[in-house]
Amino acid sequence: MLAYAAHRRPHRKAHPATLALIVGAHALALALLITAKMEVGVFEPDKPLVIQPIPLPKEPPPPEPKAEPQPAPNPPMSSLDLPPKTITLPLDTGPVIVPGPTPKPDSPVIGLNPDPVIVPQPLPQPKPVPAISSKPRLLTSGDRLKPPYPENKRRLEEEATLRLRLSIDERGRVIAVEPVGAADPEFLRAARSHLVQNWRYKPAIADGQATSTTLVITLSFRLEED
Repeated sequence: MLAYAAHRRPHRKAHPATLALIVGAHALALALLITAKMEVGVFEPDKPLVIQPIPLPKEPPPPEPKAEPQPAPNPPMSSLDLPPKTITLPLDTGPVIVPGPTPKPDSPVIGLNPDPVIVPQPLPQPKPVPAISSKPRLLTSGDRLKPPYPENKRRLEEEATLRLRLSIDERGRVIAVEPVGAADPEFLRAARSHLVQNWRYKPAIADGQATSTTLVITLSFRLEED
């Protein structure tokens, strides 16, 4: 390990003349500083300053006091709003009247609506059916009794037996033909047309007079063999 030692230099004392010279220099500098005159520049404006007064804003007027709302006057009280009055009637100590039967007025009272009196009316009686003393009798001859055979049914070789209700008037004419039970429309059409046009009856007799009546017959459609 290396080591070293520092050598101290011997202290030198200052010379008295040097000290005097340093002190004198400082004193001279301080005297010059005190006696020196400072030059201060004075600011001179080119134009004169003009001062314009600014008007202050006017204070707003105080707000007007608001009128307080007045309460609505109470409506006048009607007789319905008044409390009911209690009326005390004096006791009647007069004679007691017992109501009797109300007399019937001789003439009707105007303004009253009495209950209507319903008088039952007799039901109309049906007229008695006169007893038929003789039934209708066919007057048509044999060559006009047979209705024409429908051509469509003849071609198909169809046959039929019809039960018919005839309505016969007081003159003996057939005025209506209605089927009793099922009936073929074509056979029924041929029978109705022929009977109304050709069949005639002697009318039925009731109480000595001719009268209308009904009659049920059986009519057959049969193909004739050649």
